[in-house]
Amino acid sequence: MRFRPEQHLSRQSDIRVVREQGRRVDCRAFTLWWKRRDTILPAPAVETPRVCVVASTAAVGGAVRRNRAKRRLREVFRQHQLAVPAGCDLMLIARAAAQHTPLPEMGRKFTEACGQIPPVPPAAATPSA
Repeated sequence: MRFRPEQHLSRQSDIRVVREQGRRVDCRAFTLWWKRRDTILPAPAVETPRVCVVASTAAVGGAVRRNRAKRRLREVFRQHQLAVPAGCDLMLIARAAAQHTPLPEMGRKFTEACGQIPPVPPAAATPSA
């Protein structure tokens, strides 16, 4: 199953903002970078978390290994996306361990990492007129 368009973090400028201004959580098999969205998006995408999955040749290996690691991380996000606070942009960076770590363990680590993201303050949750 593919992600909906509003779930993709695909613009290079958005990815750069997450990497430069976001926070990092180490999950051993992968690293999770997150940043709360500052801009207002169209209505269906306002609350939807967006994700970008990255796997480098140096950290993971050749194309087959990188693609496997990215598929596994996308599946973890699909299964546990409700754990991500609304309005967050995520970047998941695969490591070599992402290829062989059991999916339930990766899901547990992803959920724990998302638990470290503070909830939206009530004043910021409602747009001011």
